[in-house]
Amino acid sequence: MSVPGVAERPTWEQTLRVTTADETHALGAALGAELQAGDLLVLTGELGAGKTTFTQGLGEGLGVRAGIISPTFVLVRIHPNLPDGPRPGGPDLVHVDAYRLGSASEIDDIDLENTLDSSVTVVEWGRGRVEHLSESRLEVDLHRAIGLDAIGAAEPMPGHTEILDFDTEDLDEPRTIVLRGFGPRWSMKPVLGGAFEGTP
Repeated sequence: MSVPGVAERPTWEQTLRVTTADETHALGAALGAELQAGDLLVLTGELGAGKTTFTQGLGEGLGVRAGIISPTFVLVRIHPNLPDGPRPGGPDLVHVDAYRLGSASEIDDIDLENTLDSSVTVVEWGRGRVEHLSESRLEVDLHRAIGLDAIGAAEPMPGHTEILDFDTEDLDEPRTIVLRGFGPRWSMKPVLGGAFEGTP
């Protein structure tokens, strides 16, 4: 488990570049096909960075029910595995928006522990809030081509009001997606296959 206040170093880091929303979706689907019950993903990205499109791809790769949208207003949405989908018997997808949650204790209040071991949990805006939930996690940072100087600063600063991303449609524009693995589950990079393997 992570220790509060102690900086962690990822086991590995991989930077991928995509040029369209379809490629963002395809990357999510490739990663989703590699995920298993108990996996925790921490998703970060500014307005229009492609968080929803990426998560829809994850859902496709996992074989869960379609219709993934941002859970901003309800905090948590559960997308069940489809018995007649590509991965029958696979894990459900628990999609969390932690933007309005100010601390790890508020994360605990929504009881993710009940589904963490049996589902794949994706938490948007989860950095600094969910690390205590698991000894392993995969961080996914999505950055638009404009504003790349803000890499690493996509989280809202305390006391500042940010524009929330309610749009489920992402524009076709280049994006940089950075994956970082933490803990024993992510001791090695996931096998994404195809064009993504050759991306630096």
